[in-house]
Amino acid sequence: MGTKHFLTAILTLLVLISCNTIPTSAATSKKNSTNFIVKSCKTTTYSSLCIKTLGPYASTVGTNPLKLCKVALKAAVLATYNCSATVTKLAKQKGVKKAEAMAVKDCIGDLKDAVTELKDTLTAMGHMKSGDREFEWANAKTYASAAITDAETCIDDFLERKVKKKITSCVTGVERHISNALALINHLY
Repeated sequence: MGTKHFLTAILTLLVLISCNTIPTSAATSKKNSTNFIVKSCKTTTYSSLCIKTLGPYASTVGTNPLKLCKVALKAAVLATYNCSATVTKLAKQKGVKKAEAMAVKDCIGDLKDAVTELKDTLTAMGHMKSGDREFEWANAKTYASAAITDAETCIDDFLERKVKKKITSCVTGVERHISNALALINHLY
C-alpha cells in the first residue's frame, strides 16, 4: 500500500508540474511577443497607435520582424479601406457642391491607389525570403512611401472646410498607419 500511495503522489506531482509548465511557457511566449511589438513600435513615429493596433496580434507575430511588418501593412490596408468608405459616404451627402464632389472622386481614386501600393508592398515583402532581399526591401519601402503620397494627395483639392476637415481626419489615420508600417520595414535590416 505504501508504494501505491508513493506512486500516486509522484504521478500527481508530475501532472501538476506539467500543467504549470505549459501555461508558463505560453505566457512567457506571449510576453516575449508583446515586448517585441512594444520595442519595435518604439521605432515608429506613432508608437502608441502602433502598439494599440499590433498588440492584439502578438501570438501571430511572435518575435518575427517580417511578420510584424506584414501585420502592420494589413492594418494600413484596412484603415485605407475604411477611410475610402467614409469618403464615399461623404460624397453621397446632399448639398455637396460640384467642385467638392470632384475632389471626393479624386480622393477615392487616390485611396484606391494607396491600397494598390500597400498590396505591392506586401508582395515585395513576400519575395524577400526567396528573391533578392535588398531589391525587394527597396521595392517595399518605395511602394509604402508612394502609398503615403497617395493618401496625402487625397485632401489636396478640397475647398470647403467642413468636408476637408472630415476627410483630413480619416486620411491622417491612414497616413499614420502607413508611416508605422514603413518605419518597421525600414528597421528590418
